[in-house]
Amino acid sequence: MIKALRTPDNRFESLPDFPFAPHYIDDIDGYHGLRGHYLDEGNPNAEEVFLCLHGEPSWCYLYRKMIPTFVAAGVRVVAPDWLGFGRSDKPVDDNVYTFDFHRKYMLALIERLDLRNITLVCQDWGGVLGLTLPMEMPERFKRLLIMNTGLMAGPVNSPAFEAWKSDITASDDVAVAFIMQKNEPIISDAEAAAYAAPFPDASYKAGVRKFPHLIATSMDTPGVATSQKAAQFWSQDWNGESFMAIGMQDKMLGPDVMNPMRTMIKGCPEPLEIADGGHFVQESGGPLIALQALKAFGLA
Repeated sequence: MIKALRTPDNRFESLPDFPFAPHYIDDIDGYHGLRGHYLDEGNPNAEEVFLCLHGEPSWCYLYRKMIPTFVAAGVRVVAPDWLGFGRSDKPVDDNVYTFDFHRKYMLALIERLDLRNITLVCQDWGGVLGLTLPMEMPERFKRLLIMNTGLMAGPVNSPAFEAWKSDITASDDVAVAFIMQKNEPIISDAEAAAYAAPFPDASYKAGVRKFPHLIATSMDTPGVATSQKAAQFWSQDWNGESFMAIGMQDKMLGPDVMNPMRTMIKGCPEPLEIADGGHFVQESGGPLIALQALKAFGLA
């Protein structure tokens, strides 16, 4: 049994612009005893499913501005919290969190909920992990909406990432609100507090602390081989529709990373550029990105 903490429900009361009901699952094979959280909005019987994967150190709150636009188009929206984040349980041992721990959980969740005709909506670690999923179950994935992310196909050597990592590793009690606002200044103090709500103290932040340490430092880092296979899938085997949006002010995963990503993704059109958008581009451009993607996909 993995020792984990569960954030008290009262931490999630009266969050700004977040009227969504929680959904929980605790019977994922290999993860028994851990309760995962996800949002499930729109028509549960809709043919189209938008699977929205957040990154570090955010949670599904990140998608609150996009969900209503998706739902208005008649699609179902599923937005999970990775284990260690949001309303999902939080293993207390940093060493529990590995690339495969997260990846296998999401593959199992997709199967458990039997999601099909999936549009993968991803950013940050939501893409680093999420972009490796469709090659395992290509029959379930139909489209891609990608924002400020990349594949970990080799060692990362980036001053912007080192600055990001320093902010997160400066203290065991990671300054979540500060990191969110530093990388997307449009976020208000109340919204920053909502991002910090899942983490009452440092003991809840093992997952937040660990993600930067999972980034590749060598070719044998766990996740690199999987990510290389995913890169081949996207460049050679992907036949779905794609839409890319870029927060242009992001120094870590902005245009310098996303434009090469676009050339790798088979059939990916020119990106939507959010001029004032930072790393968490869903905040600065969420409704516009959602609407333009739906139009590009012929769903609006």
